[in-house]
Amino acid sequence: MSEPPPRRAPAVTELLRAAEAGQGGARDQLMAAVYQEMRRLARRILAGDRARFMVAPTELVHGAALKLLGQEVLSARDRAHFLAYSGQVMRQVLIDHVRREASAKRDGGTKVTLVSTIAEEPTSDVDVESLHDVLDKLAAVSPEHAKLVEMRYFAGMTVEEIAQAQGISTATVKRNWRAARAWLAEALAPD
Repeated sequence: MSEPPPRRAPAVTELLRAAEAGQGGARDQLMAAVYQEMRRLARRILAGDRARFMVAPTELVHGAALKLLGQEVLSARDRAHFLAYSGQVMRQVLIDHVRREASAKRDGGTKVTLVSTIAEEPTSDVDVESLHDVLDKLAAVSPEHAKLVEMRYFAGMTVEEIAQAQGISTATVKRNWRAARAWLAEALAPD
């Protein structure tokens, strides 16, 4: 008698649908399925910055997971949308943590190194609170560009993943990315 084939783990999209439908345990399975990817994103967000001494990647992931699990409605169409949203939540967890630490220490802010997955793009050290404020300003002018920045830097998504998630061409993503980077560079430039 042969053994039954091993059960395959449900895909992230299946788990999202199950969580949205309120199936017991689906949210926990979803977090388990994306945990390592969220840790990779957290390590990338914190790469080379002073914030890593205040918040570890695991702490950032756990804070984001608690926020995600605590939401009454957890809706995302697929893995790409969920990771993009996870990036937004990590950004908020990081800024909340940095603000708490800064108010306790009054040290004038914390730098974070923005690392892109595009080889020709340089990395740059940016004050976390300044970046947060600038992204809020960008969202007021162009929500699409602000979301693109979050998807690239905080969710670590590739141009192709963003194009798929947004239902637009990779050429459009690249064009919008160049515009968003230029806007950010000008807005973050020292006076």
